[in-house]
Amino acid sequence: MNTPSLRELTRVFARIGVMSFGGPAAQIAVMHRELVDDRPWLSEQQFLNALSFCMLLPGPEAMQLCTYAGWRLRGVTGGLIAGLLFTLPGALVMLALVWAYATWGALPLAEALFLGIKATVAIVVLQALLRLSGKALKSRDRYVLAVLSFLALFALNAPFPLIIALAATYGALTATGDHSATAAPPLKARTPRTIALWLGLWWAPIATAWALGADTLAAIGLFFSKLAVVTFGGAYAVLAYMTQEVVETNHWLTTPQMMDGLGLAETTPGPLILVTEFVGFMAGHNAAGPGLALAAAALTLWVTFVPCFLWIFTAAPYVEWISSRPRLTGALSAITAAVVGVIANLSLWFALHVFFDQVTRADLGPLSPAWPIWSSFNAPALGLAVVAAYLLLRLRLSLPLALVLMAAAGAGLGVMTG
Repeated sequence: MNTPSLRELTRVFARIGVMSFGGPAAQIAVMHRELVDDRPWLSEQQFLNALSFCMLLPGPEAMQLCTYAGWRLRGVTGGLIAGLLFTLPGALVMLALVWAYATWGALPLAEALFLGIKATVAIVVLQALLRLSGKALKSRDRYVLAVLSFLALFALNAPFPLIIALAATYGALTATGDHSATAAPPLKARTPRTIALWLGLWWAPIATAWALGADTLAAIGLFFSKLAVVTFGGAYAVLAYMTQEVVETNHWLTTPQMMDGLGLAETTPGPLILVTEFVGFMAGHNAAGPGLALAAAALTLWVTFVPCFLWIFTAAPYVEWISSRPRLTGALSAITAAVVGVIANLSLWFALHVFFDQVTRADLGPLSPAWPIWSSFNAPALGLAVVAAYLLLRLRLSLPLALVLMAAAGAGLGVMTG
């Protein structure tokens, strides 16, 4: 492994940051090419061990893998440079998009444009489900975990963190492998000081908001801090839980706004979890206008990504040891299988809200799944989704290009039918 200069490291990770479209699979592929194939900065085994480790953590695994790579090359300074350069380009783009959305999003043409984007995202979520299920469901019990996870969310509205905890417990208890195998010792670590520093940074702005009496801002910070702890499996997995909380429990956003936010997040570089920036901005905007919107967006970004640095800088010295522990890898495997069911629920939820203008809850007592009002079927949305599927699955266009084309198609359809 070669140690790059800070200038060279910054140049390479800046390029990774601006090329990080297409979700974690594409982002991880870009990092592999830049850090393993094109230059001898990490070995294949180091990269794979780091990837497995990051998938054990809550939060965006691609951003955390990028941060770990920077840490491995140049310590904490390298980790900060890598993580920030991976996140900031997308965060700035998202800020511009959500500001425009809050200003002009209610216009008929804008709504038609977003219909094309939402129809495309419905196909993207389905793609994510098919891709992950092929990798995660390798045995009968993993299929059962996925089905139970789907039913728990769709029929029972079970809490997402409970599903993850139960899956991890099952995976750890049923893990097979050599539990006595020796592993490489941890690298030099300053664990207590690292935890204290990053916990303080994480909670300082929330405490400040609470002390100043900014109750809405403090509530937003507390919610997204909780989300940062349970975001296993990426943004797709946690979206249904986040939607339930911000739409049905806290009433910060409407369901259409939530869906538009995911569509916008798909158009930006960086991790898809940047959808939280959209949610934070719109929550503040809906509550008190642009001033609170900017503060809420900044706080949301802070409490979403500062925990990522906490996890990485605390646990990075132990990566080689963690990667050899059967119970930890068993827990990860079970969590991944459960996440397939979570994304299946998200796929159905998203499809219902794209293809039907009205969705209600079936009156089944405690078992109350979402149910469409059939008379509200949106045929243009289905037509746009078919076109999006052709572009992505048949022609294999890049996601940014497909989103641009489908947004234009939605706008054109809106003009013709308006």
